[in-house]
Amino acid sequence: MSQVPAATRALRVLRFLAGQPEPVAVERIAREVGLPRSSTYHLLQAMADEGFVVHLPDERRFGLGVAAFEVGSGYARQAPLQRLARRPLAALVDRTGHSAHLAVPHGRDVLYVVEERAPGRPPLVTDVGVRLPSHLTASGRAILAHLPTAQVRALYPDRAAFVDRTGVGPGSPTALRSVMAATRQRGYAVEDGEVTPGLASVAAAVVDHNGLPVAGVALTYPSDGVTERPSRQLAEEVVATAGVLSRRLRGR
Repeated sequence: MSQVPAATRALRVLRFLAGQPEPVAVERIAREVGLPRSSTYHLLQAMADEGFVVHLPDERRFGLGVAAFEVGSGYARQAPLQRLARRPLAALVDRTGHSAHLAVPHGRDVLYVVEERAPGRPPLVTDVGVRLPSHLTASGRAILAHLPTAQVRALYPDRAAFVDRTGVGPGSPTALRSVMAATRQRGYAVEDGEVTPGLASVAAAVVDHNGLPVAGVALTYPSDGVTERPSRQLAEEVVATAGVLSRRLRGR
């Protein structure tokens, strides 16, 4: 049991450093993780010995080391999010009869990493490996709505950042802000014909322990075949599935 607090402190340091744009002085690390400076320095030295942090003596700062990169690379190789998502998405398809998919953020796009196609439904443009503009897709909007305002502004600084597929959808930062406000108020994201004419989608974000979005879960259905009430029911199913994945991602 005596090793548990030390492990917890080391993980908190890693988590803090991973969220910083550059290496950080030991005083700030100590303040952020709530440790005495001397204890923080000894902890950082032990972590540096294992390669998880690196000391930059000329700058008097600490940053992430190669071992931390290896952990991140291992996460990407093992694709735990995709593995965790398959059964909940398959269950979502069974309950609703519509195709479901999981997308992750990739710059101003979303990258589709899982697709569960409903029986008898045609293939969608959102196949695994496809990238689509975040501001046009329900998955992307669900993700953007959970990002800090400054980050969204950096992604979409002006009209040049917006692309168009079908002639509909936000084409300016002002229009996107309106879509994001509606998404937050509603509690889920929607799009209708902005990716593929005749098809609509509803999506919700999967969030990590910090409440930041790591993916979007979506259902796609014929827009002329679902009335307003059933579409709200689909949204409830999607939100519930995203909640399941968020809890699983946090190990709960």
